[in-house]
Amino acid sequence: MNALAWSWQWLRSLAFNTQMYVMMALMALFFTPLAMVSRAWAFHGVHTYCRWVRWTARWMVGIRTEVRGKVPTGEVLIAAKHQSFLDIIIIVSVTPRPKFIMKKELKWAPILGWYALRIGCIPVDRGKRGAAIAQMVAAAAKARGEPQQLIIYPQGTRVPPGEKRPYKVGTAVLYETLGVPCVPAATNVGLFWPKRAVMRRPGLAVVEFLPPIPPGKPGRAFLAELEEVIESASDRLMEEAGFHLPKPGAAAARGG
Repeated sequence: MNALAWSWQWLRSLAFNTQMYVMMALMALFFTPLAMVSRAWAFHGVHTYCRWVRWTARWMVGIRTEVRGKVPTGEVLIAAKHQSFLDIIIIVSVTPRPKFIMKKELKWAPILGWYALRIGCIPVDRGKRGAAIAQMVAAAAKARGEPQQLIIYPQGTRVPPGEKRPYKVGTAVLYETLGVPCVPAATNVGLFWPKRAVMRRPGLAVVEFLPPIPPGKPGRAFLAELEEVIESASDRLMEEAGFHLPKPGAAAARGG
């Protein structure tokens, strides 16, 4: 991309980002009175907003979005790769009753925080690991039996493409406690919607729901399987989009 094309794409990205937050405020003004009366309207509001973002991303900045695999609709745990705000947008746009395990600071975010709590998201203090896991499990267990899709990010934060971070034990604890299937979700969205950046890059951003892991496996074995299937599928999606991952041992070979 030459300098002129880059500048034009950056301006388009700025316009897209601006309208995205303006529309968040406008939709909140419309949906909040209804959402205060019924949670169903809160879900309708977040679905409408997420679908708006996907639609405008396509024609404003050239990001086409695609969902692959069978979309979870019943009571399941979704363990998702997290690369940017876009994977949240895509997952919420297609799941009927999504709720997230989220860091507690987000509950104070304007608009987002209120809606997150209204649809049942669970805020946890990531700085207090043991207490956070206990709080997360208690809140999730309280909602057992609801047709909810509980979404957790096993790595605990957004991880840029090509970067590796360990999978945290909290996901395994939830899986063992709830006794419901876990649907892994892979993605490549960070290639087009980077973390903490204005620029949006055109291309095909994908979230892929992978085959469910049935309940009943030991936590350690479950977590190892989860990491393997999510990371390999995400690597495949990124390579499909033209991102070349470093080969194992390449750095050591260069050093030698």
